[in-house]
Amino acid sequence: MYTSQIENSLDQLMQEYDKITKSVLVDKDFIAKLRNSKNMSMDELITQNQTVRSTLRRVALLKPEISNVMLVSPDNTVYQFTNTTSTVNESALLSKEWYKQPRNSDNTFFVTGLHDRSYYEDKGVGAIVTVGRVLLTADGAFAGWLLLDLDPFTLLAPNPDFVLARDKYDMSVIISDTLGQTVYHSDAASGRVSWKYVLDSGINYTQDMSDKERIVITGGTKLGNLIIKTEIPRQKLLLRVRKIQAVTGIVILAGFIIMAFVSLGLNYAITKPIKSLRRSMKQAEAGQYMPIDRVESHDEIGSLVKSYNNMIITIRTLIEDVYMAEIKQRQAKFLALQNQINPHMLYNTLESIRMKALVKEDEEVADMIKILARMFRLVLNKEGRKHSIQDELDYTINYLKLQNIRFDNRFRLDIRLTDEMLACSIIPLVFQPIVENSISHGFVDYNQSMNIVIDGSWTEDEGILIRIIDDGIGMAQDKQEELFTLIEEAETAKFKMEPTEESAGKGLGLKNIAERIKLHYGDRYYLNVASGQAKGTTIEIHIPKR
Repeated sequence: MYTSQIENSLDQLMQEYDKITKSVLVDKDFIAKLRNSKNMSMDELITQNQTVRSTLRRVALLKPEISNVMLVSPDNTVYQFTNTTSTVNESALLSKEWYKQPRNSDNTFFVTGLHDRSYYEDKGVGAIVTVGRVLLTADGAFAGWLLLDLDPFTLLAPNPDFVLARDKYDMSVIISDTLGQTVYHSDAASGRVSWKYVLDSGINYTQDMSDKERIVITGGTKLGNLIIKTEIPRQKLLLRVRKIQAVTGIVILAGFIIMAFVSLGLNYAITKPIKSLRRSMKQAEAGQYMPIDRVESHDEIGSLVKSYNNMIITIRTLIEDVYMAEIKQRQAKFLALQNQINPHMLYNTLESIRMKALVKEDEEVADMIKILARMFRLVLNKEGRKHSIQDELDYTINYLKLQNIRFDNRFRLDIRLTDEMLACSIIPLVFQPIVENSISHGFVDYNQSMNIVIDGSWTEDEGILIRIIDDGIGMAQDKQEELFTLIEEAETAKFKMEPTEESAGKGLGLKNIAERIKLHYGDRYYLNVASGQAKGTTIEIHIPKR
């Protein structure tokens, strides 16, 4: 985090100095005259000198940390403006090695490594960093150098958080250029060592530890090509962790020894009666809810045995009560689900008869009423009697007769069930709601007929797999997923006595049938949906052979 903060701060600082050094490029005539100073008259030279000094003064005043601003023309004439009492020796400046290095660089904006102040007239101690820019004319010709001398402390002033981390973990921050020359070192900035010591040590000062002895996090700036390294000695960083590990190990070892002695002492007094109780509980797990012999003891074990015996007696009583309650609940749930369908069918049929009678007076109305009466007789007269697949088919056939009267014989039913299957029993009102669903959702083209097939086959577990297949439009993927979710809810909703709130578009339909199959036949049997858009719909029903 600290390295990332340094990157952001240093990037912002480089952007500021990039803008400052670019400010002298605004006056194109001023830059061009730097290349032609040899051909100027004395008056022009005086004017040029005043213009340069005014420009350097303006640059120096942009940031207070700029101590000295210099401009070196192509003919090595040095112009300068300083905020201090010491000026630069021109010949000493031009002979410095750090001054010659940027000439070979392709970057117009650059930052030099640390160098001493020996080219100043006062030849004071300390180190400085120079930020510079290569000045070019409009046609790209070299027009001189702009140099800004800075105290390296201004690049990155140590904040209190860093000072605490430095003192605690011996952390260091080093900023260097691409040549490996040190531009800034936190040890010198914070006063731990002098800048002269860093200068004399050179690159070796930052390489006094191997990579295995330190943790190094690196970063860099977009401008100036500066490299940031944060170094922490591993030994310092892990010292406290190692102390904690040692103390923790001692505590764990001592605790283990104490626990071992305590366990051995209590083993004989506790283990034996607990094992006896465990054997009795194993019998209870196997379904033998028999009380165990009382242990003649007044301690916790004796109280536990007494509570266990009371629990066994209570469990046996509750099992009987819950078993009978569950049977009654399943019967009530099944009857409630079945009875929900009768008015559902009645309302739809009566609405069809009413609409047909409004359109025209016809014998069809009488036929519809007659068929409807047969259907209700099939449903209402079945209480207490076996309901076979044949009865279910008769009910479905009568329903389709009503729909064919309404829709001009658009529906065809193909039954592919053997006589043995027709004689098998089934819960009431299974086929008709599925066929009704096929018509409601699969029949949209009134110019074509819909074919519905009821097919059956025997399964390996002595069951019957009945498929109700239509050639309607099928259903979209999202509608199919919604239907799958409703059917899956039948598994968890079968024991719920309270009615569930369903949207009007879902109705009772497939979820109702799926719940009744699970309640009546058990979890092995099911209702399943297989459909593809524009491929029709297939409903599979798996029931036992009875």
